[in-house]
Amino acid sequence: MIQKFNKDNFHSLCDELGERDEHLKHILHKYGYPPFWNRSNTFETLVLTILEQQVSLASAYAAYKKLKEKVSVISPSSVIALNDDELKACYFSRQKITYVRELANHILGMNIILEDFENTPDDKIRTKLKKLKGIGDWTVDIYLIHALQRADVFPIGDLDLVKGMVMAKNIKTINKIELFNTAKKWQPYRSIATMIFWHYYIKEKKIKLSY
Repeated sequence: MIQKFNKDNFHSLCDELGERDEHLKHILHKYGYPPFWNRSNTFETLVLTILEQQVSLASAYAAYKKLKEKVSVISPSSVIALNDDELKACYFSRQKITYVRELANHILGMNIILEDFENTPDDKIRTKLKKLKGIGDWTVDIYLIHALQRADVFPIGDLDLVKGMVMAKNIKTINKIELFNTAKKWQPYRSIATMIFWHYYIKEKKIKLSY
């Protein structure tokens, strides 16, 4: 069964997790509910997620905004029409030019049909997308949470999640196995717990989001 969340049940799921975990309850009490971060299930969303790989959100958004100004509508065909110099002028690295072009070609070739993912299990989406150059677990995790509202994703490769957990739970030594084990009690709503920890980290560090 595909587990999803939505605007209607988001706060109640946050409350349920707060009852299971005192640290999550503390975050909700101190900072309130996290924003309902969501994005459309589109090529544009995956491009933005690729741009966010291993850089600050501000840097990623600067590139995204520049691309948006260049093509107006970020679509597979509009991106494919740009040459390397044009994409570099939009702050794309050589690697990310390759990644975005590969994604665009697979969508244009109907090898990837994003609409079909709406009712496809998480693991099958992960397998399909990871066949593309430049798309790994982190990119898939963020896409599953933001674009498809899948409820039980735990993006262990996300540094802000890990930092948020470490800060909130006062963890002394970071161990991925222990973090995974800790997250088991949040199943099947680990995506919601992730969003609460993101919220905590952003508030504690006074990070200003551009979007």
